[in-house]
Amino acid sequence: MQYIPVSYIDPVFRPPSEADSLILQVTNGCSWNKCTYCDMYTQPQKRFSVKPEEDVKKEIEWFSRHYSGIRRVFLADGDVVALPAKRLLTILDTIREYLPEVTRVASYCSPRNVTRKTDEELRALRAAGLKQVYVGAESGDDYVLKCINKGETHQSTVDALNRLADAGIRRSVMIINGVGGTRFSEQHALNSALLANKTQPEFLAALVLNLPHGEERFQKGYNGQFIKMNQHERFKEIRQFVGALELESTIFRSDHASNQLVLRGTLGKDKERLLQEIDLAIEHPEQAHLRPEWIRPF
Repeated sequence: MQYIPVSYIDPVFRPPSEADSLILQVTNGCSWNKCTYCDMYTQPQKRFSVKPEEDVKKEIEWFSRHYSGIRRVFLADGDVVALPAKRLLTILDTIREYLPEVTRVASYCSPRNVTRKTDEELRALRAAGLKQVYVGAESGDDYVLKCINKGETHQSTVDALNRLADAGIRRSVMIINGVGGTRFSEQHALNSALLANKTQPEFLAALVLNLPHGEERFQKGYNGQFIKMNQHERFKEIRQFVGALELESTIFRSDHASNQLVLRGTLGKDKERLLQEIDLAIEHPEQAHLRPEWIRPF
């Protein structure tokens, strides 16, 4: 059996759109890892760490010798942009040297780690091949962000997203449907839409709140004020969110495995059609094309 000198510390996560990408795990876990809704990196082996630079280089070299036609690379784990710009540029330069057919490198990205980069560094990362980042904004509402311990504010996220845009890096922004519960649904929906309007991301996605290990940790952040939303309430929230969006050319998706109502379109040209689809799900769910509950893993 051939020895493959590539190591991964499971579990490894990547966005659905990176299904065909080469996954290079250059960090392990998440540099923040305090969000109350997230269980992705809670296992002991997922404590944040950085893979040695020489190991990353050897893995890239190995892929160059054994695989051809690699076009996309996703840098894992939770927030590779936490690395210093110099370290990131070394990785990107190595990819360009050994995998010259790669047209796009992408990664997850937290606003706080954009803040630690200068505009010049962000432009250099884009020039070296980092063309897209996935930003889990989760909410545009400051109270909700505080309760879920995101470590960000509405303004810090807006500033980071706009700086990424100025550097020419495409942004895929994620909002969580239901993360504010019934009590804070309206402010979550409206301020999340405001965040998107201020930043005009290239991609926008709405996922559904998922608490597979229970609500205890999540409830602590809300001081027991969180009331979980049912399907009908989530549909009304997404209706309010989409209705408040004023986007010029953003690809919108609500088709994650967690979503019961699948929505796809470009905003703003498809806004009215999307609202009609949401209204149908609200008023006549039996007529809407909903995923059966047993299909959804959440």
